[in-house]
Amino acid sequence: MPETSLPSPAHLLLVDDDRLILATLASGLRDAGYQISTAESVDDAEALLTSGLRPDMAIVDMRMPGRSGLELAERLRDLDHIPFLMLSAYSDAQTVERAASLGALGYLVKPLDVAQIRPAVEAGLRRARELDELRQTRAQLQKALDGDRDINVATGITMVQYRLQRAAAFELLRASSRSQRRKLAELAREVIQTCDGLHNGPKT
Repeated sequence: MPETSLPSPAHLLLVDDDRLILATLASGLRDAGYQISTAESVDDAEALLTSGLRPDMAIVDMRMPGRSGLELAERLRDLDHIPFLMLSAYSDAQTVERAASLGALGYLVKPLDVAQIRPAVEAGLRRARELDELRQTRAQLQKALDGDRDINVATGITMVQYRLQRAAAFELLRASSRSQRRKLAELAREVIQTCDGLHNGPKT
């Protein structure tokens, strides 16, 4: 029987300036089957990210000496597109609201243990996968829309070039793409580029 590869464990980045909390969480989550990287400050976390670390999710303490976890949250959201949970000793509404506004998938209040944190981690990872699938679907839709737009423009160019009605011009493009065994959107882009080249060619 062929070997079936098991899914790799989720990789979590833990960021907390409290070494005891960091070590306890890291140990417990490793025992629970996760792959763990740790950082004791925002600067340490950013160094890991800059070196190429791409965890499936980060768990970030909101209040740390120097640069706060909120700064790191903004980078995770805007630059690295890595989902995150916020961790805090405080549960006041303003702090929770601030974390939510930054895009946190969840909010955990210290002190906590692994049995308490694991359901939130699993829920966060599920939500992160859903958001990633949504982003991919949106990108595919945008690509399809761009392709349709190119086909419309190329059809218009072909109408003018060959003095054809729209349906006939479209059929000409489609027949050309089939004979060349190329995607219609790809051929359409080439038609547009050729037309742009003719209009924007060197001026004497």
